[in-house]
Amino acid sequence: MADYYSLLGVSRDVDAEGLKRAYRRLARQYHPDVNKDPGAEDKFKEIGRAYSVLSDPQTRSRYDQFGEAGLGGAAGAADMGDMGGFADLFETFFSGFGGAAAAQAGGRRRSGPRQGDDLRLDLTISFQEAVFGIEKEVQVRHLETCSTCSGSGAKAGSGPSTCGTCAGAGQVRRATRTPFGSFTQVASCPTCDGTGQVIADPCSACGGQGLQQVRKKLRINIPAGVDSGTRLRVANEGNAGPRGGPAGDLYVFLNVQAHPQLRRDGITIHSEVVLNYLQAILGDTIELESVDGHERLTIPAGTQPGTVLTLQGKGVPRLGNPVARGNHEVTVKVQLPTKLSGEERQLLEQLAGHHTSKGQRHHHKSGLFGGLFGGGG
Repeated sequence: MADYYSLLGVSRDVDAEGLKRAYRRLARQYHPDVNKDPGAEDKFKEIGRAYSVLSDPQTRSRYDQFGEAGLGGAAGAADMGDMGGFADLFETFFSGFGGAAAAQAGGRRRSGPRQGDDLRLDLTISFQEAVFGIEKEVQVRHLETCSTCSGSGAKAGSGPSTCGTCAGAGQVRRATRTPFGSFTQVASCPTCDGTGQVIADPCSACGGQGLQQVRKKLRINIPAGVDSGTRLRVANEGNAGPRGGPAGDLYVFLNVQAHPQLRRDGITIHSEVVLNYLQAILGDTIELESVDGHERLTIPAGTQPGTVLTLQGKGVPRLGNPVARGNHEVTVKVQLPTKLSGEERQLLEQLAGHHTSKGQRHHHKSGLFGGLFGGGG
C-alpha cells in the first residue's frame, strides 16, 4: 500500500484545507464516471481511503505513528465499503449536478391520489389447458379501499389535517456538508409519506390507512396457445391506492405442466411412435395420442427409422389467433426383434435366400435383412 500522503500528493504537515483541496482535485481526476482508463476506479478508491484516514485527526495521528498497522479495525472502517457516502456523492455530482432545478422537478409532490401496487400470482395449468385455453377461478389477497371511511383513513365526522413536519408540502429538505461544500437533499416527508396531510382521528376499521386486506375470488380467462412464462394482466385487481387512489394491476404468470407423451415447441407438437419391423416394411394404420385425443396415422410401406410424419393442423393454436394451428410431428422408431420363433426364422431365412438368389447380395448385407442377420441372428 502506497503512503497515504504520497498518494494524495501532499506533505506530512499539510493542513485540513490543503488536504481537502488535494483530495477534491484527485477525486475529480480519477472518478470512474469521468476517467475511463483501466485502473482509474481502483485509484479513486485508494484516494478515498487515504483521505478518510487523514481527514480524521485521531486516525491520522495513529497513522503518523504506526502506519497502517496502527489503524487496526479503524482501517476497515475508514474504507467505508469502498468510499461509501463519498462514492454516492460523486455519482450524484457527476451524473446529475443540474442541482436545484432537478431537485425541484423530481422532488415536487405529485398531485392527486397515488396508484396502488401491482400484484403477482403464479398459476399452474395442465398441458391441455394451455393448448386450448380455459377459464380458471382463483383467489387473491389484495388491499381494497376501506368501506367504512371510503379510503380517507379518518373516523366518520373527522378528516385529515395539514402535516406539521412539512407544512403540507409533502417533502422535506436536508442540508449535507461534504468536502465539496453543502448540498441540499429533497425527500418525501416521512411523517405524511408525501401526501402533506395526516390523520388525527383514524378510522377504527383500517387504522387510518384507508385500506383493508380482502380475499377475493376472480375468474381468469386463459386464452388458447399460452405457454410457461406467459404473463396475463388483469387490470385494476392489484392493491388499491392510498387515500382513494386507483388500484394497481394483477399479473398472472403461468406455469404449464409437462405431458407424458407429447412435447411442445412453440405451436408445434412432437411425439414418437414405435413400430415393429413388419409395420415399417409393409405399412400400417395406427392410433396415437394427440392434443385432440386419439388420431389415426397412416404409416407408408417402407418407412425408415427416424422418419417424421406430420398431422397437419393438429398442433397448438397460435396465441391471439386460435384459428391458425401448428402441426403435430411424429418421429418414427423401428424396434427389431431380439428373439424369433422357429417359424419366423424359417420364413425370414427363405425371404433372405430369395433375395440372395436374385443377386441382391448388397441388400442382404446392408438392407433391413442385413441388419437382422448380419450379426448372426
